[in-house]
Amino acid sequence: MDIFSKQRRSILMSRIRSTDTKPELVVRSILHRLGYRFRLHVKDLQGRPDIVLPRHGKIVMVQGCFWHGHTCKLASHPKSNQSYWNSKIRRNRTRDRAVIRGLVKDGWAVLEIWECQIRAGTGVAENLRAFMKTPNPLFP
Repeated sequence: MDIFSKQRRSILMSRIRSTDTKPELVVRSILHRLGYRFRLHVKDLQGRPDIVLPRHGKIVMVQGCFWHGHTCKLASHPKSNQSYWNSKIRRNRTRDRAVIRGLVKDGWAVLEIWECQIRAGTGVAENLRAFMKTPNPLFP
C-alpha cells in the first residue's frame, strides 16, 4: 500500500528533474575545471546525451542509480506497484544500452558515470581525466 495519496505522489514525482541534476552539475563542474568545454543535452544525437564534447568525440552520460537500474544501494526497489517499476527500469536499461551502442557505432567514445560514484566522491575526476586523455581516433 502506498503511504502517499495519488495527488501527493504526483507532486513528489513532478519535482524529479531530468536535466541539471546535482550529479550532472558536479560532473560538469569537474570537466570545466579540467579546462574542457561542452554542449548539454544535444537533441541531434541519439538519447540526448547529458554532456557532449564534440571537439574530442566524447560523451559523458550521468546515470541516476534508481532510474537506470544500477546494482548499488541507491537503486532500491519500490515496495508498491512493483510490476510497473520493474518494467519501467528494465525498459530504461534496454534503452540505455541501445543508445550507447548507437553512439559508439557513430564514432563517439562514451563514459557512463553513476550517481553513487559521484556521491562517494572517489575517483570521478580521475576517471574523467583518464577518459579525456584517451584519444578518439575517429575524431581529429
